[in-house]
Amino acid sequence: MTASRLFSPRWLALGGAGILAAVLGVALVLQNSGSACAAPPSTSASKGKATYFSLDGTLGNCSFPSPPADNLFVALGQKNQYSEGAACGTYIDVTGPKGKVRVKVIDSCPECPAGHLDLSLAAFKKIGNQSAGIIPITYKTVPGAAVPGPISVRVKEGSSQYWLSVLIDNHSNQLASVKIAGKGGSFRSASREDYNYWTIPSGAGNGPFKVKITDVYGNSVTVGNIKLAVGKTQKTTAKLAGSIKAQPEKAKAPKKTVTKATPKPANTTAAARPKATTSAPAAPLLESTTVAAPPAPATQAAQLDADLAADTPRC
Repeated sequence: MTASRLFSPRWLALGGAGILAAVLGVALVLQNSGSACAAPPSTSASKGKATYFSLDGTLGNCSFPSPPADNLFVALGQKNQYSEGAACGTYIDVTGPKGKVRVKVIDSCPECPAGHLDLSLAAFKKIGNQSAGIIPITYKTVPGAAVPGPISVRVKEGSSQYWLSVLIDNHSNQLASVKIAGKGGSFRSASREDYNYWTIPSGAGNGPFKVKITDVYGNSVTVGNIKLAVGKTQKTTAKLAGSIKAQPEKAKAPKKTVTKATPKPANTTAAARPKATTSAPAAPLLESTTVAAPPAPATQAAQLDADLAADTPRC
């Protein structure tokens, strides 16, 4: 938590965390996946509240060396929407009383409950009056949002041939994986830190490196000649944003075949009807038409849970 956020105008407007919690009891969550689950986030619109804050010269939790040039950014609740850094670098459209603005995720907001977005002052003023302090909003993730340039890679301070950590920017969509190969070596998977760096604890040599970047939609790009230049942002010519591959649809259940009853002849007479017989008719074969009995009431809840689990996307 930064000092600028602790004493931001939303605390003054609401009289502290207790009142804020009461006013912002919002149950809606921007469904960004966490680092352990590489599934695309929900793009459905959700309702919530927005406040504003200032970085005051500090870095956001996403560790980007500078805020966006237009100063349109947002901090998300750390325990839900920020998703342990998975949301870093993605974009959200936020609509308020005065209009709509697109913001980049660059920070976490530890005290923000689900549905509470903490905007930059520049973004807040585009959709609401600053004097309000807090405004109602709707918001949604924007897949394939335009970015200001191609992929960049920054090698973290302290990196060496024995420990390597890199930050990826201008990817737009959530990242699913980052793999790094040293000179003449094979690709190795890096692990995402909650401060948005991707780390190989044992390092990948002295470089130069190849970095393979894949987002949650399956788009992938590999950038090469990344040097072990500690603390420097290295620009590339590769682009990853703006392309959304269609996700595989669930297999649809086969349509049920409905057998229509054969209509009776219009002029059927009693004489034309077959005579009743005393022998019992043969039992019909029901193998292909047997209908399962409905589950007993005691098992219906368990069955529903199983059905929901079957429909839940797996990572």
